[in-house]
Amino acid sequence: MLIAFSWTTNAQPSVLPVRSVDYVVAVVNSEPITNQEVQALSLRLQREARALGSAPQNAESKRLALDQLINEKAQIQQALSLGIVVDDAAINQAESGVANNNQLTVEALRARLQQDGIGLAGFREQLRQQLLLTRVREREVESRIRISESEINQFLNEQLQRQSAKSSADVNLAMILIGVPENSSPDQIKQLSGTAQLVAQRARTGEDFAALATAFSTAADRGVNGGAMGLRPLDRYPELFVQATADLPVGGVSGVVRSGAGFHILKVLQRQALPTTLLITQTRARHILLRPSAQLSQTQAIAQLSAVRRDILSGSADFADVAKRMSQDGSAAQGGDLGWANPGMFVPEFEQPMNQLRPGQLAEPVVSRFGVHLIEVVDRRDAAMTDAEQRNLARNVLREGKLDEAYASWVQEIRGKAFVEMREPPQ
Repeated sequence: MLIAFSWTTNAQPSVLPVRSVDYVVAVVNSEPITNQEVQALSLRLQREARALGSAPQNAESKRLALDQLINEKAQIQQALSLGIVVDDAAINQAESGVANNNQLTVEALRARLQQDGIGLAGFREQLRQQLLLTRVREREVESRIRISESEINQFLNEQLQRQSAKSSADVNLAMILIGVPENSSPDQIKQLSGTAQLVAQRARTGEDFAALATAFSTAADRGVNGGAMGLRPLDRYPELFVQATADLPVGGVSGVVRSGAGFHILKVLQRQALPTTLLITQTRARHILLRPSAQLSQTQAIAQLSAVRRDILSGSADFADVAKRMSQDGSAAQGGDLGWANPGMFVPEFEQPMNQLRPGQLAEPVVSRFGVHLIEVVDRRDAAMTDAEQRNLARNVLREGKLDEAYASWVQEIRGKAFVEMREPPQ
């Protein structure tokens, strides 16, 4: 499992030496926490806070840094006691992930670390500890989370209700209008009302509604579609029409409805049912993948795909043809077509930039753990989820909702078991 570390090349991690007198500030189960560790993490917390627009106090950031270090020391000790091990292969993968997140090769990342005065051994040790923390948290916290079938059912019902509220059932109504001219006398209105009642009766006994609309309706478009107004959301019909047809089945004819324009007879031609399953937005994308190697650096791959992008945008190259010729991926034979994909099917560093594209839009080259991609979104659609997909979605969302609470409880438990001795600074 690849962990998305937050380290960036312009934000130095906590292994950066701090020029201050070092001493032990706390001991966690006989393992010391030094002043340098607290200072380094405190500086990082202050930078992160400033990036979010807040102005952290130095004393507060040091307190938070010490508290975080105590928790992490206790959790790492718990991981080691459980026999959790992080091997070199996992650290190599994590290092590669950090490099990709910073749009760098591993070699370039190491060179940047050296420029920033950060030792490679210390950096890799930090990655090892982060992986240990992640694995012990996954093992210990996730095992505490229980999702019942009733919780899943309740979640899905709530989501369907929300979805139905956003998408009204579209209806196609046909109308016959017996118009009442302005300044009509009571006798004229009575006569027109009688005509409307007669037409409504004939429509209800099965006569062709379109023919009746052509013969009797005074609406301007009566002869075009047999009075049909087209499939549209309910909120695009007058409230009088909605109320008059609310309980009618498809094919049903209303009674006479009076409005300021005259007398209306309405027939329900079509109802588009509300969705009975959750919808998911699927994306159809295609890509060209180049994998960096000893013969092709990441920088060269980015340059090549940037040139390809310019050619495609100018019309001098076709995406599918280029993908078939140069993409180093199984989709090359299909012109790079990845088919319809649900959210979460691709790695985040690919999916996030893909989601920002509009259909027909071509991204700048994107670096992922698999290589360098040129991504184009072909189309998007809302598709009904299968029952299994719906329940998996519900389970994952509910799990995420319980994760923070379970994690906070676990942290308190581990902290409570640890022996923590606070030390005063030397005089």
